[in-house]
Amino acid sequence: MERKHHYKLSLEWTGNTGEGTTNYKSYERSHRIVVNNKAVIEGSADPAFRGDPTKHNPEDMFLSSISSCHMLWYLHFCSQAKIMVVSYHDTAEGVMVEESNGKGHFTEVILHPIVKIVEKDKIDLAKKLHHKASEYCFIANSLNFEVKHYPTVEIN
Repeated sequence: MERKHHYKLSLEWTGNTGEGTTNYKSYERSHRIVVNNKAVIEGSADPAFRGDPTKHNPEDMFLSSISSCHMLWYLHFCSQAKIMVVSYHDTAEGVMVEESNGKGHFTEVILHPIVKIVEKDKIDLAKKLHHKASEYCFIANSLNFEVKHYPTVEIN
């Protein structure tokens, strides 16, 4: 049975410096992302596009949504397999190609999770579950490219 899940947020541009969008340099890219009952996210554009480097940009959030979705599925499958994960850290990388006309798209995302488990005899299974997590990740399944992952599993 198929189920639908709906998501809603509010986005407000906060970068009007008094001139509106008179020209490309007349406004800030700052904005606020609000989801009911959650912390507000202060956003901007990537600094390459005149954004504030101290704020999250859409590309950062895109990459973090892929990484966190993968992690959540991975932890789920480890709990089902009775693998005790005690630590999980990922260093995610993404490549976005900007075309000469200004359009762009991500071509690659690579996850480098480092997982610490308790059971030495479950290292191989713990590594394999990354493939299953990738198959189930809602975000990865919504992309037009494969998310690669190079996990390390260690004993705590």
